[in-house]
Amino acid sequence: MINTQHLLKVTAAWASIVYVICFGGVVIYPQVRQLFMRYALHVEVDMGSVITPLTFVTGLILWNIVAILAVWLFAVLFNKIRQ
Repeated sequence: MINTQHLLKVTAAWASIVYVICFGGVVIYPQVRQLFMRYALHVEVDMGSVITPLTFVTGLILWNIVAILAVWLFAVLFNKIRQ
């Protein structure tokens, strides 16, 4: 059995750390967003460069929600499916 509560706390911490590092990278070198889209995803998208405290907090909340939901679903399925 996976301790779901502990796993969700660790997930929130991990997602927050990764998000802060990535956001910091975009603040330091804004072109990294377009380079990532072009070379990693093979698409040309002009996303602009709006970097404000509001976009930081909003992104942090949204990424945490997505990560927590994904890991929660994993934990539920892992605990329900028999080996």
